[in-house]
Amino acid sequence: MSISQFMASFTDVVLLVSASGLFIVCLFFLIECTAALLRITSDINKDNSQDLKVSVLVPAHNEEIVIGSTIEKLLPTLNRQDSLVVVADNCSDTTAEIARAKGATVIERHDLERKGKGYALDYGLEFMESAPPDVVVIVDADCTVEPDAISLLTQRAIALRAPVQATYLMSRPKNSQSSKDFVSQFSNIVRNLVRPRGLARLGQSCPLLGTGMAFPWTVIRSVNLANSHLLEDLKLGLDLTLAGHRPVFCPEAKVTGYLPQQSQAAKSQRTRWDHGHLQIMQTYVPILLKQAVFQKRFDLLVSVLDLCVPPLSLLVVMWLVLMALSLVFGVLAASWMPAVIVATAGLCFLIAILIAWTKFARQDLPLRELLTVPFYILWKIPVYFKFLVKPQSVWVRTERDSVNPTDS
Repeated sequence: MSISQFMASFTDVVLLVSASGLFIVCLFFLIECTAALLRITSDINKDNSQDLKVSVLVPAHNEEIVIGSTIEKLLPTLNRQDSLVVVADNCSDTTAEIARAKGATVIERHDLERKGKGYALDYGLEFMESAPPDVVVIVDADCTVEPDAISLLTQRAIALRAPVQATYLMSRPKNSQSSKDFVSQFSNIVRNLVRPRGLARLGQSCPLLGTGMAFPWTVIRSVNLANSHLLEDLKLGLDLTLAGHRPVFCPEAKVTGYLPQQSQAAKSQRTRWDHGHLQIMQTYVPILLKQAVFQKRFDLLVSVLDLCVPPLSLLVVMWLVLMALSLVFGVLAASWMPAVIVATAGLCFLIAILIAWTKFARQDLPLRELLTVPFYILWKIPVYFKFLVKPQSVWVRTERDSVNPTDS
């Protein structure tokens, strides 16, 4: 065999393996979106949580702009025996004072060496150790929690003795007509609603999303939260899944966040999310695969597939690059199988996106805005390039807007 023939065969194998991997990811994404169309039956027992003690834990780092409003909306949803604990984490503003004035129990943490939301959460749980609650509900300081969400999450957590994740969606800024904001909101709907709903309908665990999360006390204390990972919530969900406590999706409980108005803040937020996801993939895919074999657990294989679905814009970039390479190789070597597989993967992805948009996002994303997706991808490419050159390793809080923007 000549060198040119060897290189052609080697390239063919590499492209086939890459194309097959992409096809599996896109097919699983399609399965998730299709399963989301099926109805989820609720098995919540509304009579089993009246006497439970619930503690709502709110990590807050320089949140003076929003903390007051968040507490005002949370307190009326709690029962007399419940508590609201705010961790003022390395704050240099009036977060602690405002939270106390609004009626929350406030503990202050000052540790400039160990920064990150994970450390703040661990500090709050240590504070509760002396009189632990039955259920801990974690809520971010800049979120709006629907009136019945705490109750629904608590009931499901106790009934199933498992972590429970609410529907957490992010709204675009008020009156925003930016195509980037429309597409960002759609991406969030797919990630935080469509895919968890599909996994729930398939009877699988869902990822934790950082806010609107409820845990039985014994469950949340079974893993270590003290870390500075960029996506401590996703890491926590995987650690719990590995420990046998699979997170459950509760679509009826709803929490709303807000996309940043400022372009730099939006890019900082997306960088943290995307870099964090890619770092989690690098770390946890081998661990999950090993434990899936060792523990003989099919659900861990499903977690691997879900984790391997990257941010949608990155998935599109991967498809475009692989499609171009496969077409060039097809022309030069007359081997079209990689191109066929990549094209099929693209079809699966397109159908999944159309399903998600038609059922869950038609009102939020006008059809004309779908045509702007290529420009959104161009905006995201530097984020992915930065991961290759200098990945973000330090947790950075997203700058808040002066008021929480909501849709009109």
